[in-house]
Amino acid sequence: MLLNKKISIWYFIREIKTQILYMGIFAVSIGLLDLLPWFRKISLPLNIPALLGTAVSLLLAFRTSQSYERWWEARTVWGAIVNDSRTLMRLVIQFFPAGEDKIIKEFAERQIIWTYALGESLRRQPFSDRVQNYLNEHQIKATNVPNALLDEHSQRLREIASSKGLTDFQQMQLNDIITRLCDSMGKCERLKNTVFPRSYSILLHTLIYVFAAILPFGLDDGQLAVEIIVTFLIPVMFLAIEKTSIIMQDPFENGPVDTPVTSLAQTIEINIKQMTGDQNVPAKKDNSLYYEM
Repeated sequence: MLLNKKISIWYFIREIKTQILYMGIFAVSIGLLDLLPWFRKISLPLNIPALLGTAVSLLLAFRTSQSYERWWEARTVWGAIVNDSRTLMRLVIQFFPAGEDKIIKEFAERQIIWTYALGESLRRQPFSDRVQNYLNEHQIKATNVPNALLDEHSQRLREIASSKGLTDFQQMQLNDIITRLCDSMGKCERLKNTVFPRSYSILLHTLIYVFAAILPFGLDDGQLAVEIIVTFLIPVMFLAIEKTSIIMQDPFENGPVDTPVTSLAQTIEINIKQMTGDQNVPAKKDNSLYYEM
């Protein structure tokens, strides 16, 4: 998936190509009909389509604002996941005594797998071979795999807390980080599963098409080419803006503008492996790309 500087305008054109075709046919048809004498008599004050166009603009501004807010919230939540993952491993390394590399690497591997599993489940993709192999190896079977992995964190922490001499305060700090990771996961699931009200989209679409239908009657009939171009371009711009907001409103749809969960998971993996002294650190890929699993 591509970041802003890699996105082509043709991507958005492909998304609304059907509406562009319909609007083009309508603009040409209304222009040809305007050549008929009885049709030329129909005229509306330009204030009427201008007023409707203003209403459409306000509704589009609200829709775009709400979509961007959802997109930014998703990015903020994943920023917290990156920070909490680092903090979790920093505390694990600090609290467990020297020579407990096995326990540290166990938590590190599970946390890395959790980030990839969370991203893939949010995008509703099949788990990658790496995640699936880990689940099979540890016999983890659950409807919500990321939540099951956090449960494994908590269970292992409880099992080794007393045997390794963790204080109550240390155990509470680790549990607090796991709780914050669970909260972030819940926020992501809320964004994924809460859809934008369908009634709002229907209203907005209806107003755009009504605007397109009455716009030609408020334009000068003496310039046919200009009338066709204006009748085509303005509604298409409205439709393009609406489509942009629709694309942004689901930040986990595996599209060009969604949250780069795979890239962020890779960042977490690199950070954790460097913190634990793992020599098998993957090379950081081009930051200008969002990677699909």
